[in-house]
Amino acid sequence: MIYNLQMECMDRPALCRLQAERLGETLQRVAALPFYVARGMGELAAGAVGRPAGPAGALLEHLERLPFTTKQDLRDQYPFGLFAVPQRDLARVHATSGTRGKPTLVGYTKNDLATWAELCARLLAGAGARPGDTLHVALNYGLFTGGLGIHGGAERLGCLVVPASAGSTHRQLLLMNDLRPVGLKATPSYALHLAEVAEQEGIDPRSFGLRYGIFGAEPWSEAVRARLEERFGFLAYDSYGLSEMLGPGVAWECEHRNGLHLAEDHFLPEIIDPMTGHRLPPGEEGELVLTSLTKEAYPLIRFRTGDRTVMLPDPCPCGRTHIRIDRIRGRVDEMLIIRGVNLFPTEVERVLLSFPELHHRYQVRLWRHGALDEAEVLVEPRRPQETDEAALARRLKAAIKQELGVAMGVRVATIPDGEGRNKALRVIDERSGVS
Repeated sequence: MIYNLQMECMDRPALCRLQAERLGETLQRVAALPFYVARGMGELAAGAVGRPAGPAGALLEHLERLPFTTKQDLRDQYPFGLFAVPQRDLARVHATSGTRGKPTLVGYTKNDLATWAELCARLLAGAGARPGDTLHVALNYGLFTGGLGIHGGAERLGCLVVPASAGSTHRQLLLMNDLRPVGLKATPSYALHLAEVAEQEGIDPRSFGLRYGIFGAEPWSEAVRARLEERFGFLAYDSYGLSEMLGPGVAWECEHRNGLHLAEDHFLPEIIDPMTGHRLPPGEEGELVLTSLTKEAYPLIRFRTGDRTVMLPDPCPCGRTHIRIDRIRGRVDEMLIIRGVNLFPTEVERVLLSFPELHHRYQVRLWRHGALDEAEVLVEPRRPQETDEAALARRLKAAIKQELGVAMGVRVATIPDGEGRNKALRVIDERSGVS
């Protein structure tokens, strides 16, 4: 189902004209903000006014003249330095968790909230949600954008929403058993936790009758998708969003699950080399950069998301014309460099989940021994009493060395389930004191 046929299937020339028009409006919104004035945005904004809506290449050429905005810029401007409307015009604020510094405060006008609900409705419809569906939302409600964003989109679509939030797992299972939702929205790690607790209580997660599950907020692999579908008996869909761009609803998978359709009528995407900042062509992996085109309260120009992906320009059989991105492959700032070898937590996850006797929970611990970096993987067997820990560790070490080309220790441990967390804690980096 396509929620907004006119916008999601717009032909490319018309879409490019719309993007050019909206980019000019956005540049005007930020032109008076001291942060952007200091970066010469006023002159660039003036140059965009009245520009003819040319092809996409011309639009991106103009965009490349604009400065990047980074997460640190957002923190430095906390709390209201990047707001483009007075506080009296705000309808709501959300904030990031702030685990690596000050939280990022983001704001919404009434129009922004309406746009957000529209995009989340598109997301849900892409995964097969229909008016009248009961949707179980197991995302945190509050300053985190996940729960309330999806809630608004589900109501816009006409669903019955169960605002279960995260945590209170036993109550979640009770509600799922009694209310019989057809859809689940959660982080992939928490959904697997729900399945495990259900099985411990003698409940088959398939008995809930869920038809689809929609997941995001953390990178997850195809191996995790397979586990989710096996446990629940539904189809698992990926979605992508970030608080700085509204929240969930930036991009999502359709029924073909061959990449995530990015809402280009609201966000202008680029892929750059994270080291040089130069734009990369479609098909090359790099850092996703987004420019908001319709946000009123908190417009951002060329925001570096820190997320690694690839642009997929080929048309999708579903009929949507907006560009697709590949599934998020990890964070630029989560690259692990261990004795000269670069890898990401999702690559470790792929190896671990090839062992069916392991839980989905794992952690990578890094520390320094003298001048050398050391690494170990903490894993948890699904049936500890039946596991030969030494033999399992030997097999895992050999698999990691063979698949990833790096020697890592393996330790069997009990991993915190992270109930109530927005995202799973995968890396503990003791080299810098940051985890």
